[in-house]
Amino acid sequence: MSIHTMKNGIFDTPNLEDWKASVNVSLKGKSFERLVTKTWEGIELQPLYTEAATDQSSRIIRTSKLNSGWTIAQPIFAETGADFLERLKTSLNRGNEAIVYYGYPAIQWNDEELNVLAKLLVDFPVFFYSLPKGDPILRVFDFVNHEVRAKVRGVVQAEQWTCPIGYSGLRTIGADLTAAHQEGADAVAELALALSIAAARSETALDFKALCDSFYVKFSVDTHFFMEIAKLRAFRLLWHAFSEAHGEKAVAIPVIAETSLRSYSKIDPNVNLLRAGNETFSAILGGADVITVYPHDVLTGPTPNSLRYAQNIQLVLKEETHINKVNDPAAGSYFIESLTETLVERAWDLFLDIKNMGGYEAFIDSGRLQALWNKRQEEVEKGIQSLIGTNVYADLHKDALEDWKEGVSWKRLAAPFEQLRAQFMHEQPKTVLLNFGTLKEVKPRADFVSGFLATGGLESEWSPMFTEVKEAVAWVKENCPDYVVICTPAEMTEDIVEPLLQQWPAGILVDVAGSYDADTEVKWKSLGLNGFLYAKQNRIEKMESILRRWKGGTGNGEA
Repeated sequence: MSIHTMKNGIFDTPNLEDWKASVNVSLKGKSFERLVTKTWEGIELQPLYTEAATDQSSRIIRTSKLNSGWTIAQPIFAETGADFLERLKTSLNRGNEAIVYYGYPAIQWNDEELNVLAKLLVDFPVFFYSLPKGDPILRVFDFVNHEVRAKVRGVVQAEQWTCPIGYSGLRTIGADLTAAHQEGADAVAELALALSIAAARSETALDFKALCDSFYVKFSVDTHFFMEIAKLRAFRLLWHAFSEAHGEKAVAIPVIAETSLRSYSKIDPNVNLLRAGNETFSAILGGADVITVYPHDVLTGPTPNSLRYAQNIQLVLKEETHINKVNDPAAGSYFIESLTETLVERAWDLFLDIKNMGGYEAFIDSGRLQALWNKRQEEVEKGIQSLIGTNVYADLHKDALEDWKEGVSWKRLAAPFEQLRAQFMHEQPKTVLLNFGTLKEVKPRADFVSGFLATGGLESEWSPMFTEVKEAVAWVKENCPDYVVICTPAEMTEDIVEPLLQQWPAGILVDVAGSYDADTEVKWKSLGLNGFLYAKQNRIEKMESILRRWKGGTGNGEA
């Protein structure tokens, strides 16, 4: 081809059908629908997006956020007021930009300490969350001079507390969705509940503008990267529509985000650091105004290093990417724009449904959150959804530790696995994988079984590679394991299992790797087989069954 021809060449403009045709060739007869992913919200994520949302939506999102960037709001964990102040000053010097305090664990404060804290309130925004009635730290507002009280800004979430006169910059009315998130709410439910809370507040407020001046919204951000970005963006569009429905012009309200604890695990806490980084970047791209990152070991007790790591996640993202200089950095992504619009539509419809059923409390009492939680828990227990280090790639040398503070706990997907690990931690059956065939043939199944058992804390060893049933039985009698899983290539299993079970030593629990038809299962169980291990099996139920049978209880191994 000559240079002249190349310069004057014209490329064909591909369309979606052309792309699908190419994909179908690559799939080699497999269904195109296998590329579509369905989320917990019931949204089907497409493999390709070609159209973005309207420019108007992006404009609304940009104008509803007062400034680009966000406030780094890292919590301080201490047991005394003096320790809190010392750690707070260190944190502020290292890049923290706010004073964050939770109502747990409770701290007693003296007047001298409160006076020092009061001076800091003037220079740094304050975020007090989940304060019980009469929490001693609330007295700090009495120590701030009347002349500078208007400079104090932030959020105070306190039970039965009336804000003192002069604090026009404090917000005390908000929609905190973190509790609903911990109970299993998906993105659509969180957005709809935020509007439901705002609607209930607007009915008791003197006027809508006064509500807006004191209102804030607080979300937990989970590990579904793009969904969480779209969730925060969708809220700004929903707030705009909500304001217009009240006949008012929408004003920007603070969107506060914190990393989700429902996906945190005590079994392999280092993975929590990766989750926190993923969630933090989602919150940034989604346009959060304030972000809190929980330390990776917050479940068992944060350390000075873990607190600094959590803070540095935000500092690195801010200083290295300069993303804090961009307002709505996700704008223009066809995928995120489309997902944002879908969330807006579904959340508004659910908001109207919640309003018709009686509001926030009625929705909570309806059991729909529990149903969402049960679905999440089931998918994690079956391995359909992964919790790295917990239900997949579990590290047997990590112990399930106790909660950090008595009475301080969070509803988490990893909890059932942690409870199993605790039961197997000090005593467990001698477990062997009885392997037949060559290493290459049996390794995929043996690796699967080892990983399956490790998620419950059960350590296993591999037998030699056998080809004869007689040799395998002799080896089992010599080594006396408590629990055995037969691992063979799929094509060999039926030829091996039945003669093996006919010679099986009494008193040794035995399972088979793989899933088989009902008649085969009945026949093998009649010969003494306990059960099976296979993909998408409920691992918690299976492991609990193994535990019961090993300890001499009753219960079928097939769960």
